[in-house]
Amino acid sequence: MALTQKSRKFLEDLHIYLLSSGKNLNEIKEITTELEDHLIEAEANGKSIDQIVGDSPSAYMESISGEMKSDLASWAKYFPLVLLGPIAFTIFGDLLDNGVLAYSLFNIIGMIVYTLLFIMGVSIVFKYTSRKQTSVTKEIIILSLPIIVSMLFYLLVLFLDTMIDTPIVNFGEIGSIVLGSVVFILIIAFSIWSKTIIIPVVLLALFLPDILLKQTALSESSKLIIGMFITYSLIGLYLFYIFAKEKKKQQGSE
Repeated sequence: MALTQKSRKFLEDLHIYLLSSGKNLNEIKEITTELEDHLIEAEANGKSIDQIVGDSPSAYMESISGEMKSDLASWAKYFPLVLLGPIAFTIFGDLLDNGVLAYSLFNIIGMIVYTLLFIMGVSIVFKYTSRKQTSVTKEIIILSLPIIVSMLFYLLVLFLDTMIDTPIVNFGEIGSIVLGSVVFILIIAFSIWSKTIIIPVVLLALFLPDILLKQTALSESSKLIIGMFITYSLIGLYLFYIFAKEKKKQQGSE
């Protein structure tokens, strides 16, 4: 027997809430699976999810979270990936444009703070949206807030960087190649370790079209249009693959 949409939504929200609370992945899977079985049995006997979790789903989530130990150590492996993401986009973009990397100390510190701000923002909004019953539109707006805030912060860093005089770290031609190679190797290594290829896929989608189109005699406007089409197509194909994979997994568990 399949769960009702409301019960399925609650399980998804609980999963996100526990993830954003830093709980162990295996324990989260065990608890949500047990609760799913319990809900299936309850609904088969004519009970609704409200009779199981009570009038306050958020309080029920908090009670489950409170009984679980935080497992921040297992989540620490994802931090380098999140940190390397924006750094990699900046480094590879500058390497393609200039060939030599040079950043102010203020810019480097700003990039690190930007990444931390983004991580905290995403964690906060995930916990909020998983506890509150909101419309899809409102949920999208809330989830976009950490992206907007962190991007505005980094734009502020770039603006202030032109006004604040701090030492410049110039890597030179050889140093730039070495740094780019190290970042590339780290991304591949961490992607294999964490079993996710989102950063390599996005990097490939962003920079491969530019590299290929530079070898053509097309006009700049044509390169821009074709490049955007290739970029969005590659990212779209990857998201479609992930969606199809998750849908197949859900169908297999039903």
